Amino acid sequence: MSKADYYEMLGVQKGADEKELKSAFRKLAMQYHPDRNPGDAEAERKFKEIGEAYECLKDPQKRAAYDRFGHAAFENGMGGGRGGGFSSAGGFSDIFEDIFGEMMGGGRQRRSANGRERGSDLRYNMEISLGEAFTGKTAEVRVPSSITCDECGGSGAKPGTQPVTCSMCSGTGRVRAAQGFFSVERTCPQCQGRGQIIKDPCPKCAGQGRLTEERSLSVNIPAGIEDGTRIRLSGEGEAGMRGGPAGDLYIFLSVKPHEFFQRDGADLYCKVPISMTTAALGGQFEVTTLDGTQTRVKVPEGTQNGRQFRLRSKGMPVLRQATVGDLYIQVDIETPQNLTRRQRELLEEFEQLSSKENSPNSSGFFSRMKDFFESFGD
Repeated sequence: MSKADYYEMLGVQKGADEKELKSAFRKLAMQYHPDRNPGDAEAERKFKEIGEAYECLKDPQKRAAYDRFGHAAFENGMGGGRGGGFSSAGGFSDIFEDIFGEMMGGGRQRRSANGRERGSDLRYNMEISLGEAFTGKTAEVRVPSSITCDECGGSGAKPGTQPVTCSMCSGTGRVRAAQGFFSVERTCPQCQGRGQIIKDPCPKCAGQGRLTEERSLSVNIPAGIEDGTRIRLSGEGEAGMRGGPAGDLYIFLSVKPHEFFQRDGADLYCKVPISMTTAALGGQFEVTTLDGTQTRVKVPEGTQNGRQFRLRSKGMPVLRQATVGDLYIQVDIETPQNLTRRQRELLEEFEQLSSKENSPNSSGFFSRMKDFFESFGD
Protein backbone atom coordinates (compact mmCIF):
# COMPACT_ATOMS: atom_id res chain seq x y z
CA MET A 1 0.00 0.00 0.00
CA SER A 2 1.40 3.42 -0.97
CA LYS A 3 2.28 5.83 1.79
CA ALA A 4 0.03 8.87 2.32
CA ASP A 5 1.25 12.30 1.30
CA TYR A 6 2.83 14.25 4.20
CA TYR A 7 0.97 17.45 3.30
CA GLU A 8 -2.34 15.59 3.20
CA MET A 9 -1.57 14.00 6.58
CA LEU A 10 -1.23 17.46 8.13
CA GLY A 11 -4.05 18.99 6.08
CA VAL A 12 -1.95 21.84 4.64
CA GLN A 13 -1.08 23.08 1.18
CA LYS A 14 2.32 22.33 -0.37
CA GLY A 15 3.43 25.95 0.03
CA ALA A 16 2.50 26.16 3.73
CA ASP A 17 4.95 28.12 5.87
CA GLU A 18 6.48 27.03 9.17
CA LYS A 19 3.74 28.65 11.24
CA GLU A 20 0.97 26.84 9.35
CA LEU A 21 2.82 23.51 9.65
CA LYS A 22 3.29 23.90 13.40
CA SER A 23 -0.34 24.91 13.96
CA ALA A 24 -1.67 21.96 11.94
CA PHE A 25 0.66 19.53 13.72
CA ARG A 26 -0.36 20.71 17.19
CA LYS A 27 -4.04 20.46 16.38
CA LEU A 28 -3.76 16.92 15.02
CA ALA A 29 -1.36 15.81 17.76
CA MET A 30 -3.90 16.80 20.40
CA GLN A 31 -6.69 15.05 18.48
CA TYR A 32 -4.88 11.72 18.08
CA HIS A 33 -2.81 11.77 21.26
CA PRO A 34 -2.64 8.28 22.85
CA ASP A 35 -3.70 9.68 26.24
CA ARG A 36 -6.90 10.99 24.68
CA ASN A 37 -7.50 7.77 22.75
CA PRO A 38 -6.54 4.91 25.11
CA GLY A 39 -6.49 1.52 23.37
CA ASP A 40 -7.22 3.04 19.95
CA ALA A 41 -4.60 1.54 17.63
CA GLU A 42 -5.76 3.64 14.67
CA ALA A 43 -5.35 6.90 16.63
CA GLU A 44 -1.89 5.79 17.75
CA ARG A 45 -0.93 5.04 14.15
CA LYS A 46 -2.14 8.47 12.99
CA PHE A 47 -0.30 10.14 15.88
CA LYS A 48 2.97 8.56 14.75
CA GLU A 49 2.30 9.39 11.09
CA ILE A 50 1.67 13.09 11.69
CA GLY A 51 4.78 13.21 13.87
CA GLU A 52 6.79 11.71 11.02
CA ALA A 53 5.25 14.13 8.51
CA TYR A 54 5.96 17.18 10.65
CA GLU A 55 9.52 16.02 11.39
CA CYS A 56 10.18 15.92 7.64
CA LEU A 57 8.42 19.10 6.52
CA LYS A 58 9.73 21.39 9.25
CA ASP A 59 13.32 20.73 8.11
CA PRO A 60 13.96 22.88 4.97
CA GLN A 61 16.38 20.41 3.39
CA LYS A 62 14.27 17.33 4.09
CA ARG A 63 11.24 19.19 2.77
CA ALA A 64 13.07 20.15 -0.42
CA ALA A 65 14.06 16.52 -0.97
CA TYR A 66 10.52 15.34 -0.26
CA ASP A 67 8.97 17.93 -2.60
CA ARG A 68 11.23 16.73 -5.40
CA PHE A 69 11.32 12.95 -4.89
CA GLY A 70 8.45 12.20 -2.53
CA HIS A 71 8.86 9.30 -0.09
CA ALA A 72 11.58 7.86 -2.33
CA ALA A 73 13.93 10.50 -0.93
CA PHE A 74 14.02 8.62 2.37
CA GLU A 75 13.65 5.00 1.28
CA ASN A 76 16.37 2.48 2.07
CA GLY A 77 16.99 1.45 -1.53
CA MET A 78 18.85 -1.69 -0.40
CA GLY A 79 16.62 -4.04 -2.31
CA GLY A 80 18.20 -4.10 -5.75
CA GLY A 81 18.22 -0.58 -7.07
CA ARG A 82 19.78 0.09 -10.45
CA GLY A 83 23.54 -0.40 -10.52
CA GLY A 84 23.83 -2.43 -7.34
CA GLY A 85 22.33 -1.06 -4.28
CA PHE A 86 20.72 2.29 -3.45
CA SER A 87 18.02 4.62 -4.66
CA SER A 88 19.64 7.53 -6.45
CA ALA A 89 17.08 9.95 -5.03
CA GLY A 90 17.41 8.82 -1.45
CA GLY A 91 21.14 8.18 -1.55
CA PHE A 92 22.21 11.40 -3.19
CA SER A 93 19.79 13.57 -1.21
CA ASP A 94 21.33 12.20 1.99
CA ILE A 95 24.87 12.68 0.70
CA PHE A 96 24.24 16.31 -0.26
CA GLU A 97 22.43 16.95 3.02
CA ASP A 98 25.34 15.59 5.04
CA ILE A 99 28.00 17.47 3.06
CA PHE A 100 26.31 20.83 2.65
CA GLY A 101 24.00 20.93 5.69
CA GLU A 102 26.84 21.63 8.12
CA MET A 103 28.42 24.21 5.81
CA MET A 104 25.23 26.25 5.63
CA GLY A 105 25.21 26.69 9.41
CA GLY A 106 21.89 26.57 11.22
CA GLY A 107 19.79 25.30 8.31
CA ARG A 108 20.18 21.72 9.49
CA GLN A 109 20.51 20.49 13.04
CA ARG A 110 23.72 18.61 13.81
CA ARG A 111 23.30 15.06 15.09
CA SER A 112 25.59 13.12 17.37
CA ALA A 113 26.09 9.39 17.39
CA ASN A 114 23.52 8.90 20.17
CA GLY A 115 20.74 10.56 18.15
CA ARG A 116 20.82 13.91 19.93
CA GLU A 117 20.54 16.96 17.73
CA ARG A 118 21.92 20.42 18.39
CA GLY A 119 19.22 23.07 18.55
CA SER A 120 18.95 25.79 15.94
CA ASP A 121 20.54 29.19 16.40
CA LEU A 122 18.10 32.04 16.92
CA ARG A 123 18.25 35.68 15.78
CA TYR A 124 16.79 38.64 17.66
CA ASN A 125 16.76 42.15 16.15
CA MET A 126 17.09 44.95 18.71
CA GLU A 127 16.91 48.69 18.07
CA ILE A 128 18.50 51.12 20.55
CA SER A 129 18.90 54.89 20.65
CA LEU A 130 22.19 56.73 20.15
CA GLY A 131 22.00 57.75 23.82
CA GLU A 132 21.75 54.10 24.86
CA ALA A 133 24.72 53.27 22.64
CA PHE A 134 26.59 56.10 24.40
CA THR A 135 25.88 54.96 27.97
CA GLY A 136 25.31 51.24 27.45
CA LYS A 137 22.36 49.43 29.00
CA THR A 138 20.97 46.14 30.23
CA ALA A 139 17.98 45.11 28.13
CA GLU A 140 15.35 42.49 28.84
CA VAL A 141 14.25 40.57 25.75
CA ARG A 142 11.54 37.97 25.38
CA VAL A 143 12.48 35.22 22.98
CA PRO A 144 10.10 32.51 21.71
CA SER A 145 12.20 29.38 21.79
CA SER A 146 12.22 25.65 22.40
CA ILE A 147 13.10 24.24 25.80
CA THR A 148 13.81 20.69 26.90
CA CYS A 149 10.63 18.78 27.72
CA ASP A 150 10.40 18.41 31.51
CA GLU A 151 8.27 15.27 31.32
CA CYS A 152 10.63 13.09 29.30
CA GLY A 153 13.84 14.96 30.11
CA GLY A 154 14.44 15.58 26.42
CA SER A 155 14.54 11.91 25.41
CA GLY A 156 11.28 12.12 23.47
CA ALA A 157 10.14 8.78 24.92
CA LYS A 158 7.11 8.32 27.14
CA PRO A 159 8.08 8.38 30.84
CA GLY A 160 8.93 4.87 31.96
CA THR A 161 10.12 3.86 28.48
CA GLN A 162 13.35 4.36 26.60
CA PRO A 163 14.25 4.78 22.92
CA VAL A 164 15.42 1.51 21.37
CA THR A 165 18.45 1.01 19.19
CA CYS A 166 17.70 1.18 15.49
CA SER A 167 17.80 -2.32 13.98
CA MET A 168 18.86 -1.12 10.53
CA CYS A 169 22.03 0.78 11.50
CA SER A 170 22.66 -0.87 14.91
CA GLY A 171 22.65 2.54 16.55
CA THR A 172 25.31 4.17 14.37
CA GLY A 173 22.88 6.36 12.43
CA ARG A 174 24.66 5.45 9.18
CA VAL A 175 24.24 2.65 6.63
CA ARG A 176 26.42 1.55 3.75
CA ALA A 177 25.26 0.73 0.25
CA ALA A 178 27.25 -0.72 -2.66
CA GLN A 179 27.47 1.20 -5.92
CA GLY A 180 29.56 -0.76 -8.39
CA PHE A 181 33.12 -0.75 -7.06
CA PHE A 182 32.27 1.84 -4.41
CA SER A 183 30.70 1.64 -0.98
CA VAL A 184 28.70 4.75 -0.06
CA GLU A 185 27.78 5.64 3.51
CA ARG A 186 24.64 7.66 4.12
CA THR A 187 22.15 8.60 6.82
CA CYS A 188 20.07 5.71 8.06
CA PRO A 189 16.57 6.19 6.55
CA GLN A 190 14.82 4.30 9.35
CA CYS A 191 16.00 6.43 12.28
CA GLN A 192 17.01 9.53 10.23
CA GLY A 193 20.55 9.32 11.60
CA ARG A 194 19.61 9.30 15.29
CA GLY A 195 20.56 5.69 15.92
CA GLN A 196 17.45 5.23 18.03
CA ILE A 197 13.74 4.65 17.46
CA ILE A 198 11.03 5.95 19.78
CA LYS A 199 8.21 3.45 19.90
CA ASP A 200 6.23 5.19 22.64
CA PRO A 201 6.56 8.96 22.18
CA CYS A 202 6.23 11.34 25.11
CA PRO A 203 2.62 12.59 25.26
CA LYS A 204 3.65 16.12 26.22
CA CYS A 205 6.14 16.83 23.41
CA ALA A 206 4.95 14.22 20.85
CA GLY A 207 8.39 12.60 20.79
CA GLN A 208 10.26 15.83 19.98
CA GLY A 209 11.98 16.08 23.36
CA ARG A 210 11.33 19.82 23.54
CA LEU A 211 8.51 22.33 23.95
CA THR A 212 7.94 25.87 22.69
CA GLU A 213 8.06 28.56 25.36
CA GLU A 214 8.77 32.30 25.57
CA ARG A 215 11.77 33.14 27.74
CA SER A 216 12.99 36.41 29.24
CA LEU A 217 16.72 37.07 28.91
CA SER A 218 18.93 39.86 30.19
CA VAL A 219 21.30 41.27 27.53
CA ASN A 220 24.22 43.56 28.38
CA ILE A 221 24.73 46.31 25.78
CA PRO A 222 28.23 47.81 26.32
CA ALA A 223 28.89 51.55 25.94
CA GLY A 224 30.19 52.54 22.50
CA ILE A 225 28.44 49.73 20.63
CA GLU A 226 28.02 50.43 16.91
CA ASP A 227 25.19 49.92 14.46
CA GLY A 228 25.18 46.38 13.02
CA THR A 229 27.02 44.79 15.95
CA ARG A 230 26.16 41.14 16.68
CA ILE A 231 26.10 39.82 20.25
CA ARG A 232 26.27 36.03 20.75
CA LEU A 233 24.64 34.38 23.76
CA SER A 234 25.99 30.84 23.85
CA GLY A 235 23.47 28.10 24.62
CA GLU A 236 20.47 30.48 24.65
CA GLY A 237 19.09 29.33 21.31
CA GLU A 238 16.63 26.55 20.57
CA ALA A 239 16.84 23.45 22.74
CA GLY A 240 18.33 20.38 21.10
CA MET A 241 16.27 17.41 20.00
CA ARG A 242 16.16 14.51 22.46
CA GLY A 243 18.51 16.06 24.97
CA GLY A 244 20.95 17.52 22.44
CA PRO A 245 22.87 20.74 23.16
CA ALA A 246 21.08 24.05 22.70
CA GLY A 247 21.92 26.43 19.87
CA ASP A 248 23.04 30.03 20.31
CA LEU A 249 21.11 33.29 20.35
CA TYR A 250 22.42 36.15 18.22
CA ILE A 251 21.35 39.71 19.04
CA PHE A 252 21.65 42.00 15.99
CA LEU A 253 21.76 45.65 17.05
CA SER A 254 20.67 48.68 15.06
CA VAL A 255 21.08 52.25 16.32
CA LYS A 256 18.22 54.67 15.58
CA PRO A 257 19.09 57.98 13.87
CA HIS A 258 19.41 60.90 16.29
CA GLU A 259 17.57 64.18 15.78
CA PHE A 260 20.68 66.35 16.23
CA PHE A 261 23.80 64.18 16.13
CA GLN A 262 25.28 62.12 13.31
CA ARG A 263 27.85 59.46 14.11
CA ASP A 264 31.04 58.56 12.28
CA GLY A 265 32.90 55.91 14.25
CA ALA A 266 33.65 57.46 17.64
CA ASP A 267 33.10 61.06 16.45
CA LEU A 268 29.83 62.95 16.49
CA TYR A 269 28.73 65.79 14.21
CA CYS A 270 26.12 68.44 14.85
CA LYS A 271 24.99 71.36 12.66
CA VAL A 272 24.04 74.52 14.59
CA PRO A 273 22.38 77.58 13.00
CA ILE A 274 23.69 80.99 14.09
CA SER A 275 22.66 84.52 13.12
CA MET A 276 24.46 86.58 10.52
CA THR A 277 25.37 89.20 13.16
CA THR A 278 26.90 86.57 15.48
CA ALA A 279 29.00 85.27 12.61
CA ALA A 280 30.08 88.80 11.62
CA LEU A 281 30.65 90.34 15.07
CA GLY A 282 31.57 87.18 16.98
CA GLY A 283 29.80 85.73 19.97
CA GLN A 284 29.06 82.44 21.66
CA PHE A 285 26.37 79.82 22.11
CA GLU A 286 25.82 76.68 24.23
CA VAL A 287 25.15 73.18 22.97
CA THR A 288 23.94 70.17 24.93
CA THR A 289 26.25 67.21 24.34
CA LEU A 290 25.13 63.58 24.30
CA ASP A 291 26.03 63.11 27.97
CA GLY A 292 23.58 65.88 28.90
CA THR A 293 26.10 68.58 29.82
CA GLN A 294 26.17 72.14 28.46
CA THR A 295 29.28 73.20 26.52
CA ARG A 296 30.04 76.77 25.42
CA VAL A 297 31.25 77.37 21.87
CA LYS A 298 32.98 80.68 21.07
CA VAL A 299 32.41 82.11 17.61
CA PRO A 300 35.23 84.39 16.41
CA GLU A 301 34.56 87.56 14.42
CA GLY A 302 34.09 86.96 10.70
CA THR A 303 33.18 83.26 10.97
CA GLN A 304 32.21 81.78 7.59
CA ASN A 305 29.36 79.41 6.87
CA GLY A 306 30.23 75.73 7.34
CA ARG A 307 33.11 76.28 9.76
CA GLN A 308 33.60 73.44 12.26
CA PHE A 309 34.51 73.71 15.92
CA ARG A 310 36.02 70.69 17.60
CA LEU A 311 35.02 69.73 21.15
CA ARG A 312 37.51 67.15 22.36
CA SER A 313 36.30 64.00 24.15
CA LYS A 314 32.64 64.95 23.67
CA GLY A 315 31.93 62.20 21.16
CA MET A 316 31.19 58.47 21.58
CA PRO A 317 33.15 56.14 23.84
CA VAL A 318 35.23 53.55 22.00
CA LEU A 319 33.98 50.03 22.68
CA ARG A 320 35.88 48.41 25.56
CA GLN A 321 38.51 51.19 25.58
CA ALA A 322 39.15 54.23 27.75
CA THR A 323 39.26 56.64 24.79
CA VAL A 324 36.40 58.89 23.68
CA GLY A 325 35.80 60.49 20.29
CA ASP A 326 35.24 64.18 19.54
CA LEU A 327 32.18 66.29 18.79
CA TYR A 328 32.33 68.56 15.73
CA ILE A 329 30.01 71.57 15.66
CA GLN A 330 29.39 72.98 12.20
CA VAL A 331 27.83 76.45 12.04
CA ASP A 332 25.12 77.24 9.51
CA ILE A 333 24.79 81.01 9.09
CA GLU A 334 21.16 82.02 8.78
CA THR A 335 20.17 84.85 6.45
CA PRO A 336 17.75 87.34 8.10
CA GLN A 337 14.10 87.05 7.03
CA ASN A 338 10.93 89.12 7.53
CA LEU A 339 12.86 92.39 7.90
CA THR A 340 11.23 95.53 9.30
CA ARG A 341 11.62 98.82 7.48
CA ARG A 342 14.27 99.99 9.93
CA GLN A 343 16.23 96.72 9.63
CA ARG A 344 16.18 97.02 5.87
CA GLU A 345 17.38 100.63 6.04
CA LEU A 346 20.28 99.63 8.29
CA LEU A 347 21.31 96.80 5.97
CA GLU A 348 21.13 99.08 2.93
CA GLU A 349 23.25 101.61 4.77
CA PHE A 350 25.72 98.84 5.67
CA GLU A 351 25.86 97.78 2.03
CA GLN A 352 26.67 101.32 0.94
CA LEU A 353 29.48 101.54 3.48
CA SER A 354 30.90 98.10 2.61
CA SER A 355 34.10 97.58 0.68
CA LYS A 356 35.92 94.66 -0.89
CA GLU A 357 37.69 94.07 2.40
CA ASN A 358 34.34 93.19 4.03
CA SER A 359 33.62 90.41 1.50
CA PRO A 360 37.00 89.40 0.05
CA ASN A 361 35.85 86.00 -1.20
CA SER A 362 32.91 87.19 -3.27
CA SER A 363 34.76 90.24 -4.59
CA GLY A 364 37.76 88.17 -5.58
CA PHE A 365 35.61 85.48 -7.18
CA PHE A 366 33.73 87.80 -9.54
CA SER A 367 36.95 89.61 -10.45
CA ARG A 368 38.65 86.35 -11.35
CA MET A 369 35.63 85.17 -13.32
CA LYS A 370 35.57 88.40 -15.35
CA ASP A 371 39.30 88.15 -16.14
CA PHE A 372 38.91 84.51 -17.14
CA PHE A 373 36.24 85.11 -19.79
CA GLU A 374 37.80 88.33 -21.09
CA SER A 375 40.98 86.36 -21.84
CA PHE A 376 39.07 84.35 -24.49
CA GLY A 377 38.42 87.52 -26.43
CA ASP A 378 42.13 88.28 -26.97
